[in-house]
Amino acid sequence: MRIAVVTIFPALVEGVLTQSILGRAARDEAVHYEVIDVRRFADDPRRSVDDTPFGGGAGMVLKPEPFAAALRVADAPHPWIGMSPAGRRFTQREAERLADLDAFTLVCGRYEGFDARLEDSVFDELLSVGDVVLQGGELAALLVIEAVVRLVPHVLGNTASAVEESFGAEGLLEYPQYTRPRSFEGLEVPPVLLSGDHQEVARWRRAAALARTLRHRPDLIVARGGLADEEVSLLERYGYADLVARWVKEQEGRR
Repeated sequence: MRIAVVTIFPALVEGVLTQSILGRAARDEAVHYEVIDVRRFADDPRRSVDDTPFGGGAGMVLKPEPFAAALRVADAPHPWIGMSPAGRRFTQREAERLADLDAFTLVCGRYEGFDARLEDSVFDELLSVGDVVLQGGELAALLVIEAVVRLVPHVLGNTASAVEESFGAEGLLEYPQYTRPRSFEGLEVPPVLLSGDHQEVARWRRAAALARTLRHRPDLIVARGGLADEEVSLLERYGYADLVARWVKEQEGRR
């Protein structure tokens, strides 16, 4: 996979791409990163990439010419994706979509954002990491890259990690995880995890994932069409009957 990042602050991106899973993916040649410095494509002696907004207003707007040139002259791979709060919300499903591509480019904004003509006629799409305002698009781009790269085959040491995590195929939060010690400040590891019964552990983990999602992100349960009868029975079996009853009551109250 080839991933390009277009930015006016390449150092913010380059260092992170050498670390941990992202760095290992590059060293193993599973992913090739390309960081493109927009200032190299500015056509004035000062290498200007921004200017004051027409119509007045605070801040500076990113000029269209250097960004368009950076994408075209550097032959950045399509799709060209502008990081913008106006974009489609980035989710795990979006990460999976991008992971299926051979290549893509993320374009990082700054200041008051891109000249609208970039969004209208140069970028292929816009992507947002949420309803928040950041100093620039670099952190957002790195978030997208990490979410995508860990889905690339052979990047993670244990392929089950990407399958079983939150927002996986079933749209649930991941089940709770525990490690040593068995007891911490009076809180014990659930006995089932120490039982050695792999089938029982799998059933408990599914129930715990459902319960965790009901408790913290009930919107995800709604998005997947609610709870199946089998899931209700599983939750009740593992002591989550009160949580199910509260969920049912809340849903009835919304009708």
